[in-house]
Amino acid sequence: MTMMMNSTTKHLLHCTLLITVIVTFEVFSGGIKINENSFTIVDPWTEYGQFATVLLYLLRFLTFLTLPQVLFNFCGLVFYNAFPEKVVLKGSPLLAPFICIRVVTRGDFADLVKTNVLRNMNTCLDTGLENFLIEVVTDKAVNLAQHRRIREIVVPKDYKTRTGALFKSRALQYCLEDNVNVLNDNDWIVHLDEETLLTENSVRGIINFVLDGKHPFGQGLITYANENVVNWLTTLADSFRVSDDMGKLRLQFKLFHKPLFSWKGSYVVTQVGAERSVSFDNGIDGSVAEDCFFAMRAFSQGFTFNFIEGEMYEKSPFTLLDFLQQRKRWLQGILLVVHSKMIPFRHKLLLGISVYSWVTMPLSTSNIIFAGLYPIPCPNLVDFVCAFIAAVNIYMYVFGVIKSFSLYRFGLLKFLACVLGAVCTIPVNVVIENVAVIWGLVGKKHKFYVVQKDVRVLETV
Repeated sequence: MTMMMNSTTKHLLHCTLLITVIVTFEVFSGGIKINENSFTIVDPWTEYGQFATVLLYLLRFLTFLTLPQVLFNFCGLVFYNAFPEKVVLKGSPLLAPFICIRVVTRGDFADLVKTNVLRNMNTCLDTGLENFLIEVVTDKAVNLAQHRRIREIVVPKDYKTRTGALFKSRALQYCLEDNVNVLNDNDWIVHLDEETLLTENSVRGIINFVLDGKHPFGQGLITYANENVVNWLTTLADSFRVSDDMGKLRLQFKLFHKPLFSWKGSYVVTQVGAERSVSFDNGIDGSVAEDCFFAMRAFSQGFTFNFIEGEMYEKSPFTLLDFLQQRKRWLQGILLVVHSKMIPFRHKLLLGISVYSWVTMPLSTSNIIFAGLYPIPCPNLVDFVCAFIAAVNIYMYVFGVIKSFSLYRFGLLKFLACVLGAVCTIPVNVVIENVAVIWGLVGKKHKFYVVQKDVRVLETV
């Protein structure tokens, strides 16, 4: 029988692997110079000319825009246990304040919503949670079964917010209207997407978070390789997002208690009074990436955040086109947030640096080609940092797979194949991200694309 490793051992092995990847990449890429051949001896000013040399150095230094988030990811993955034990309740679920699990949908995938509402309700009950309600907010009626724990809210077609908010923001704001809202300011809301599945671990984490009550906003980990994998390519590509949650997201919330780089739109836990104070009524510019705009507004108003232990499950986009459209919408939405006058500059500085590292990705990616064709001498520190950035980003894919896929469920060979597969998807992901950037910059900004979410629709086509 295989002996299962404990949490601390797994974390130490992960840290060892991370350092090994970084050192190996530094040595082989010339970030750490171990012999004279590692030094570039060409004089670019005479070899390439002044204009070309300036351009090559500018492209090299664009890489540094990703440094803040890379440092946050590195520190988050190293300083906090990346493989925490199962969440243990710190108080009785019976003493927990009232929790509303709110799902927002257009109503296009009614069967999926019905199935997941029942699954999530049973997960809550199995965890011992009693004081809760599941609310489905929809543009089109999904006709949920009558149940004392389920409430369906259909947003009227003629409903308009004060600032003209659209899409998900409009639906979320409708729930906060006095004639619709049934919650008290001290109650809590767990915001989920229609495909998001609770786990007993995440419910226990949420109970601990609301019993603690120190921070009005919280968020936790979402993984994408659970149950049946629909598209292996997009799922392996999304392994980066898992690492992002365990690194950058966890560090900014546990250490700083601020959404320095924003947060996601699902597995969002809010106290009702704080949510109403911040509001989702943020106009058209706050409607494309409504989660990001909300977090930045809450940050600017002085509200605090924390990380919630326990993971939830989602599925990656089913097609590459959906994957591309999703990334494009995120980029366009975050750019609207960063350029909004409603958010003070000091609160969106790190988010702005992060999104512009994304916007300039086509330029920074060109370094891969130009560094080989037109080598330029750089200070040792510059070469070291560039290699460090690349190594950490590559490891993010590896760790995301290790965190998402179970060695005991898949077996060693399939597990290693997934790790290798994630690394192999990096070039594809880079191409998709670059296309998303170009499309996002030239395409229509105020559009909300919804990806296919019900696998049963694919199976019957």
